[in-house]
Amino acid sequence: MPIRLLPPNLVNQIAAGEVVERPASAVKELVENAIDAGATRIDITLNDGGRALIVVTDNGCGMTPQELTVAVDRHATSKLPSDDLTEIGWLGFRGEALPAIGSVARLSITSRTPDADAGWHMMVAGGRKDGPVPAPHPRGTRIEVRDLFFATPARLKFLKGAGTELSYAIDNVERLAMAYPEIAFTLTADGRSRLNLPAGGTQGDLFDIHLERLSAILGREFAANSVPVAAEREGIRLYGYAGLPTFNRGNAFAQYLFVNGRPVRDRVLTGAVRAAYADFLAASRHPYVVLFLEVPRTDVDVNVHPAKAEVRFRDASLVRGLIIGALRHALAEAGHRASTTTGAAALAALRPYLNTAPPQGALDMAYTMQAPMVDGTGEGLAESAPVSMYDLPQSAPEGAAPEAYPTDGAVQPLGVARAQLHETYIVAQTADGIVIVDQHAAHERLVYERMKAALADGGVKRQMLLIPEVVELDEASAQRLVGRAAELAELGLLVEAFGPGAIAVREVPAMLGDGDVSGLVRDLANDLSAVDEALSLKDRLADVSGTMACHGAIRAGRRLNGAEMNALLRQMESTPHAGQCNHGRPTYVELKLKDIERLFGRR
Repeated sequence: MPIRLLPPNLVNQIAAGEVVERPASAVKELVENAIDAGATRIDITLNDGGRALIVVTDNGCGMTPQELTVAVDRHATSKLPSDDLTEIGWLGFRGEALPAIGSVARLSITSRTPDADAGWHMMVAGGRKDGPVPAPHPRGTRIEVRDLFFATPARLKFLKGAGTELSYAIDNVERLAMAYPEIAFTLTADGRSRLNLPAGGTQGDLFDIHLERLSAILGREFAANSVPVAAEREGIRLYGYAGLPTFNRGNAFAQYLFVNGRPVRDRVLTGAVRAAYADFLAASRHPYVVLFLEVPRTDVDVNVHPAKAEVRFRDASLVRGLIIGALRHALAEAGHRASTTTGAAALAALRPYLNTAPPQGALDMAYTMQAPMVDGTGEGLAESAPVSMYDLPQSAPEGAAPEAYPTDGAVQPLGVARAQLHETYIVAQTADGIVIVDQHAAHERLVYERMKAALADGGVKRQMLLIPEVVELDEASAQRLVGRAAELAELGLLVEAFGPGAIAVREVPAMLGDGDVSGLVRDLANDLSAVDEALSLKDRLADVSGTMACHGAIRAGRRLNGAEMNALLRQMESTPHAGQCNHGRPTYVELKLKDIERLFGRR
């Protein structure tokens, strides 16, 4: 078969298959062109998810009739004045969008420059040009795309329903709107307004302007449950917002990453976010993150994907380290904070019972609840031995007065313990509400953070068992533990072989107290079976130390006295990340007094 050159229109249709995958792709390309044109307002109209009609109108610099004629040709661009692909300072630069769209749809462009007396109109349908001709138009450009893929009808069967295609288009516009809060965006779909984002103020801090736009898109909950992120290293600047670990979701769709104002989906960036949250979230949960990365143009290649959705960094390890370090620092600065959504969820669960009869068994439950009040009598608090856990005080002296809420201005965000429910949950009174703490989850996080600090200082202190604990295992598990004995010793666990399929435990971490040594060893053996032999246990600290912390934490079902409960609350307030356990679940729920009063109709 002889080799031949493809006709220009077929070339454009092939390009359209890469650049214009669906209506959302066309919307993205046209909005990016409007941003590059210096627009301060961009209006988008869609019908039938963008298949029937896409209109993008801007108030940017516009185009002359000569530029209109060239703009619909392949690889025609105004964004590479020096022909240097290492100096790309715009969202678009390939010059493929307009000719690709014009080859598979009915494209019309009306544009006017600021100094022109009138605008100019041009049409492209299935690759055939018509115009330009004079047309009335204000400053800027209006682009209409009708009957997308009419010239390649086979592509239509690969599109999803109108609602799904619309959601893709809205997502693309929202991502661009996040990166450019100084531009006003509107989006109307089938006559209904779907986005109305006014331009951010020119006054004030950049963080405030971005947060205002992010709140409009992601909701007020994001603003209330995120912390600012800011870092700079070797000419690379990072800023944005990171959601608290307890403010998470089941997929990664709420992770918005930008490089030099360009929305991207990059493995280096998503991997860095996952690593930064590894200590706080289960593998199936994902955080809310909006991060803006500013990199010198020569240190990033944006020309590696037809849709410009991926980038390549000159020094990927530097970028990864910057993101991980900045996120971890920001989350540590949040201290013991947990997301406000936990309290809102608790209140929502209570509301259905407000005006109805109590659920079956509720009265019986009320009588069987074990809720010893911290009333100073000591009754109910010393029915079991005090918890001999690391750094918690022993029982208060008999007849001691109850601890009152401080009125001297002392800061106690988690309040003063008032009761323990079901020997699992601590109820504390705060200045403006109540806090309910999961004692096991909270103490697990405290032990875990102490283990990390001890490892950083050279190793975990150990305590010798009077009688070594012998644990029976299968032979493979025993060999794995013995092979890691030196690393386990750094974590405070001294083990040695005790015949085939058995392990003798001679020392345990001092901070774990009198825990279940046998259960700890078996769980560690299971953890090690999933660890790559080439990885050190320090590389898998979150898994191994988390298992050890779980066994060392106060168990649910342990009776605590008032002093012990208050000591736990004070430690939580002074420990980073105490608002969530090692799996990303909240360690406490806060209910504001005003919300409780609403439940009972007092407000």
